[in-house]
Amino acid sequence: KPWDNIPILSWLLLRGRCRACGASFSSRYMLVELANALFYLALFVRMGVSPGFLLVAATISMTIVLIFIDLDIQILPDAVDLPGIAIGIAIGALHLGLLYPLLFLSNGWFDSLAGAAIGAGIIYSINLLYRAVRGIDGMGMGDAKMLAMIGAVMGWQAVLPVLFLASMTGAIFGVAMMARGTKGWQTQIPFGVFLGLAVFVVLFFGTTLGAWYLGLLVP
Repeated sequence: KPWDNIPILSWLLLRGRCRACGASFSSRYMLVELANALFYLALFVRMGVSPGFLLVAATISMTIVLIFIDLDIQILPDAVDLPGIAIGIAIGALHLGLLYPLLFLSNGWFDSLAGAAIGAGIIYSINLLYRAVRGIDGMGMGDAKMLAMIGAVMGWQAVLPVLFLASMTGAIFGVAMMARGTKGWQTQIPFGVFLGLAVFVVLFFGTTLGAWYLGLLVP
């Protein structure tokens, strides 16, 4: 029923069970909906109601979707990445980075195009190098398209901070997985998960952290 599909509330009212047959379904549905709602709230505090809010909120939901798809099946679908690049260019064209300085967003369509090109280019170059050394692909093109989406939404300046945070957290996770498993260096890492988590850190705290870091360098 339509009223059995209200985000968060329906799971709580149904107590995690189907009304028709009584089968249980995972609390992850409710938790993902809750995460999405909390990010929307954080975004609303910084942007209020505006056309720009809808664009950035859409990329937040896309990022959450990419995180969980990659976590489950190690795929980052074009159906999410490619529209995200287009939305990022729209964000840049509206100069949202200038209008909302508390958020790390693109500030011009060229900023978005450069971010998309640099994001995709870095991952593609890493993959070419890995293939030359090991003879196999080290990263999927889904990662390249996702980082292109991130660069389009947040601008080229965000690409390296996001990639750095994702690489650091991904490396820690990878070492822990290798220590527990038997595949060693062949262990597959869902890198899109860490790219997505890094997006939220840089989007909401990137300008604050950048100002703090510059303050340390320049007394």
